[in-house]
Amino acid sequence: MNNKKIYLIGNAHIDPVWLWRWQEGFAEVKATFRSALDRMNEFPEFVFTSACAAYYKWVEENAPEMFEEIKKRVKEGRWAIVGGWWIQPDCNIPSGESFVRHALYSQRYFLEKFGVMAKVGYNVDSFGHNGMLPQILKKSGMDYYVFMRPGNHENSRVPGNLFWWESPDGSRVMAYRIPTGYGTSWGEIDKKIEDTMRIAEEQGIDLMAFYGVGNHGGGPTVKNLESIKRLKEERYGDALIMSSPDEYFEAMSERCVDLPVYRDDLQHHASGCYSTVSEIKANNRRAEHALLVAEKFATIAYNLVDLPYDGKRIQRAWEKVMFNQFHDIMGGCSIKDAYTDARDFHGEALYTAADVLNSALQKMSWAVDTMGDIEKVRSKEKDWSLWEYDDCGTPVVVFNPHSWKVKAPVIINRLVKGVTDDRGNPVALQKIRGPQTNGRDDKWNTLFVADVPAMGYRVYWLYLNKEFEVNSKGSLVADDTSLENDYIRLEIEPHTGYIRRLYDKKNNVEILSDKGAVPVVIDINHCDTWAHGVFEFRDEIARFSDAKVKLIENGPIRAKLRVINKYNDSILRQDFILYRHKPDIEVEVKLDWREKHKMLKLSFPVNVLKPKATYEIPYGFIERPVNGEEEPGQQWIDLTGEQEGMVYGLALLNNSKYSFDIKDNDMRMTVVNGSIYADHFGVRDEFCEFMDQGIQEFRYALIPHKGTWQDSFIPRKAYEFNVKLMHVQETYHRGPLPQKMEGIKISKDNVIATVFKKAEDGNGYILRCYETNGVNSDVEIEVPALKRKWKATFGKCEIKTFRIPEDNEKEITECNLIEF
Repeated sequence: MNNKKIYLIGNAHIDPVWLWRWQEGFAEVKATFRSALDRMNEFPEFVFTSACAAYYKWVEENAPEMFEEIKKRVKEGRWAIVGGWWIQPDCNIPSGESFVRHALYSQRYFLEKFGVMAKVGYNVDSFGHNGMLPQILKKSGMDYYVFMRPGNHENSRVPGNLFWWESPDGSRVMAYRIPTGYGTSWGEIDKKIEDTMRIAEEQGIDLMAFYGVGNHGGGPTVKNLESIKRLKEERYGDALIMSSPDEYFEAMSERCVDLPVYRDDLQHHASGCYSTVSEIKANNRRAEHALLVAEKFATIAYNLVDLPYDGKRIQRAWEKVMFNQFHDIMGGCSIKDAYTDARDFHGEALYTAADVLNSALQKMSWAVDTMGDIEKVRSKEKDWSLWEYDDCGTPVVVFNPHSWKVKAPVIINRLVKGVTDDRGNPVALQKIRGPQTNGRDDKWNTLFVADVPAMGYRVYWLYLNKEFEVNSKGSLVADDTSLENDYIRLEIEPHTGYIRRLYDKKNNVEILSDKGAVPVVIDINHCDTWAHGVFEFRDEIARFSDAKVKLIENGPIRAKLRVINKYNDSILRQDFILYRHKPDIEVEVKLDWREKHKMLKLSFPVNVLKPKATYEIPYGFIERPVNGEEEPGQQWIDLTGEQEGMVYGLALLNNSKYSFDIKDNDMRMTVVNGSIYADHFGVRDEFCEFMDQGIQEFRYALIPHKGTWQDSFIPRKAYEFNVKLMHVQETYHRGPLPQKMEGIKISKDNVIATVFKKAEDGNGYILRCYETNGVNSDVEIEVPALKRKWKATFGKCEIKTFRIPEDNEKEITECNLIEF
């Protein structure tokens, strides 16, 4: 007699890309769906469960007759739609807004095509799950979550197989960890059911058992279903239920409200996948930001200058980005050819973003009145590049995509002698080397620092021959091994290229306890691509050294030291940059990597006691122990502790890296992972190919701070570091727009607006904001161009989505992430 019930979930885990390319995955989706429909005709009690909106769209477009069959099975309740996302992504690497887009586009697709939305989040094979997912799931219409990794051997703190998973804002989903795998391969399922029943009896709770051939699709077989029929008749009777995750969770919700609560992310599985295939991760970051920026300015241009808004085109680009976030693609564990395809997908998305953005910026800049009081002639009498007339200057419109005022560098592809702002105030400039080598003298560009309103623009004026006296505040001093301003001093050790000293002059703090920016080579010969079962990478075998240090820039705005060091045939070039007006150290890196079965980390031992580590995760942050385990992070990590009676810390920003570890006070960023492509503990031979060989470029920054990272606006700085100001060099024209425009005002620094777009249904605008610092906040938000102002209350780490009707008589309302 069995006291517990087992809900049998017929499914087919399909990797659209892994040891094959997407075209093969496409064919497998169709074959598997056809097989599931065949089984339904043969076994009236069979229920099939399937996720991933992308797969349904493939079938809709390529096999429409089968799609109609699926619609009928969904309607009668025998085909369960779960997941609510585009595919089953890596759940650490994508940004917070990427997860929102998975739900936004997929849930609306499911509702349109099938009349239902997924209630169950479903990522059975993803390699870990960030701690903000409960809020994102809940606000996307999903109350439940199914996952399998990490297993109990990887994270024994997870309280059983059924529990409440809670994010920092207090959102909860009922989560289920699959105890016996998501499939049954080709064998009998007797043992799977027996093992699941044993666990159910031990835990005193009903469980789900997943069956069906997976990975390369297939799904439940005739033999599976015949075995289930036999087991029901001979042994288990009504204790076996042919079912769906929805039915299971509904039953558990009625009976199991007193479940344990888990408040953390779900790690670790496949820690190597945080760093494998640098290119896919760098392109993901670029594409995510590029689409959000394009969308913002397309929306602003729609409102200000009547530029048509093509939301469907933007969605198609997001679909390419979301597909590349599939866990075996973004996780860097697929075959090499898959990354050629991924590059093409990202290329399409990045081009779309660039085209949409360019149309918006050009339409707006063309509408700015740059003629002024003097009627200027548009004729290139003076210069082949700039439209300057009679020493009146040439306008350049600088745009800021962020929801706060930004002061940041702008590089103009021309050497000029003077720059002023929109009011004629002189601005400091610097001659810098450009990317061109055109003739004898045309190899120089101009750098200046712009101060641009939030989500707006400002006109600056470039002068070919007029020079201005600028009273630059503060000092900036550089020599062959050091950079120094009023805030900080950086010293490089000449023979190694390491940071010898990083000194905070204002607070009298030695920031590092030992050498910094040390390139540490780690042995990973014992790891497969995923680094299964490996949680720390600290088998140090060498360090880059034999350095050359050279001062390559030294001007009134910034100075730059170039450091080149070597290890074997690999070369690391780091350009350390210090600006006059801030204490932050920015570093531009070019790495030529030739190592196999080795990993490269950059080490920064922070001079603090009682260190506390914080990592950015999608739409939030998380504190983790300083135990040396490899951890996923996003645009920033931070180590803060005690220093001479004060709270002090160092934040590390990056523009394309996701893998870090902190042991005690040593903060490390994983730069490159020289594993074999798709090596699953296989027999290695001379045909194996190694990832990340050759040149890659990226940037990072060091942000020292007195007080907590919240006090120093680290999330804002990370966004500014990843998304630069952009500009359009213009000519003279009349127009309805002023030379300076502010697009948004948010009264609290800890609330960031990440999304400004047209609503999916075309009814008004969507503004999405989130709280960055983990504190409750009452906020006033204003969008001047829409003539709208309102108040809102944010909980800690809360994401809020506002619908702003175009009719100003209608009220602004909060909606969920899928805009309902």
